[in-house]
Amino acid sequence: MPHSPEEKKRVLTRVRRIRGQAEALERALEAGADCAPVLQQIAAIRGAVNGLMSEVMEAHLRETFGQPATSDTDRQARIAEMTGLLRSYLK
Repeated sequence: MPHSPEEKKRVLTRVRRIRGQAEALERALEAGADCAPVLQQIAAIRGAVNGLMSEVMEAHLRETFGQPATSDTDRQARIAEMTGLLRSYLK
């Protein structure tokens, strides 16, 4: 999770933009918009969510690996955590 005020502001701005995109998609669906613009909007939302996930994951990586491991067990636990995160998000 981004902890600095700048990172937090950036992430919240992304979330608000995604919310706006989702609301626009909802309006388009309610209005019976054609498929092509709806699909384009869905793809834009997916891209925005992927960008958000990337930014939060990057902050987590910096936080997790920015400090030296205190032991080999700690190092292995960190690696296992990140491997699990990457596997779950890259599905």
